[in-house]
Amino acid sequence: MDIMKAIFTRRTIGLVKEDPVPKEIIEKILHAGTFAPNHYRTTPWRFFVLTGNARNRLGEVFEEVTKASLENPTTEESQKKITRSKMNPLRAPVIIAVGVEPSKKKNVIVKEEYAAVSSAVQNMLLAAHGLGLGAIWRTGEICYAKRVKEFFGMSEMGEMVAFIYLGYANMSAPNVKKTPYQDVTTWL
Repeated sequence: MDIMKAIFTRRTIGLVKEDPVPKEIIEKILHAGTFAPNHYRTTPWRFFVLTGNARNRLGEVFEEVTKASLENPTTEESQKKITRSKMNPLRAPVIIAVGVEPSKKKNVIVKEEYAAVSSAVQNMLLAAHGLGLGAIWRTGEICYAKRVKEFFGMSEMGEMVAFIYLGYANMSAPNVKKTPYQDVTTWL
């Protein structure tokens, strides 16, 4: 697929089929992530591929975090929220959790490490699209919970940046109106 076509046609695909995604395709997506630009070549990204029962284990962590965040976890509304959190990782056959481990070198700017990892995520989303997969980049409060960070074995400085849910699309790509670049560009 032409790169400009990939950029202009990639969309968030929130509904995917449960069909398994071949390991070779997942590896191509991971490989694409490692080609993101990063200052000082620190390789700040960390990828965690979850399939099968690993998604259930992440769901248990999400359940724990959600339960701890609620004022009264016993109400019917709270129980629905807890169940929904637990089931979230089962929305796709593959999740690539992406974390950042900032370099400890004194000349490295931490913001740039996050920018590099975000660039890796974008490369991965474009690669998934080019390989015929649907994907959605998820975050939210739960992504940054200490317990989630511990689940993935991140350091004290590390943090989760994205959960990329992957699978074969089970919906049409939505039409999205983008703000024209002319509205956000100043020529100097």
